[in-house]
Amino acid sequence: MKSSLVPCLFLFAIPAALGCSRPQANDGIPAATASAATPPAPTRADIGKPAPDFTLKDVDGNAVHLADSRGKVVVLEWFNPECPFVNRSHTKGSLKGAAARHQADGVVWLAIDSSAPGKQGYLPEDIRDAAKRFGLTHPVLRDESGAVGHAYEATNTPHLFVIDKSGVLVYAGAIDNSPDAEGESPQGGSLVNYVDEALADLAAGRPVRTARTKAYGCSVKYGS
Repeated sequence: MKSSLVPCLFLFAIPAALGCSRPQANDGIPAATASAATPPAPTRADIGKPAPDFTLKDVDGNAVHLADSRGKVVVLEWFNPECPFVNRSHTKGSLKGAAARHQADGVVWLAIDSSAPGKQGYLPEDIRDAAKRFGLTHPVLRDESGAVGHAYEATNTPHLFVIDKSGVLVYAGAIDNSPDAEGESPQGGSLVNYVDEALADLAAGRPVRTARTKAYGCSVKYGS
């Protein structure tokens, strides 16, 4: 009797053991599907890599999602309405009329204000006043936490970033090589508008010749 029970117990033990080894969470899902995952959005800007996605609201509370502009060239301009460099660049320098000129060619231009609450450039009425004075027709987005600014490693106002139609970052740096923001030829040389050059390269279907320069201007007024 003892020997006849052992095979029976062995037969019952096999399916029990197999049952314990079966994956429970993915029942009915092919292994390839279960393991596949959507690549996470990049958290830091890097030339030649997808630009970090974001959603920010403008001063009127309208949300703008960067991914909605996929298929178009996008320019991001870090902005502070009280920064002297921003004011000079928008009234006499290379940013004067730049956004409207490129928007006419289908470029999406977004200004971003990363000033933290209580810091210079934070107040919405100051942003509205500057946008009116500069004749801006594009949104000025508020990055109060500084998360987007840190993701792009924006250090100055102005600080410019160009994103191509596929969502890849192709330029980061200054608007031009006029560090006083006056838009004049530095030290008797030729004025170079880096953003104009980058956009021209993209329009011509060639690689951006100058992908990174050192930004100049006021420091971004982050909270931390």
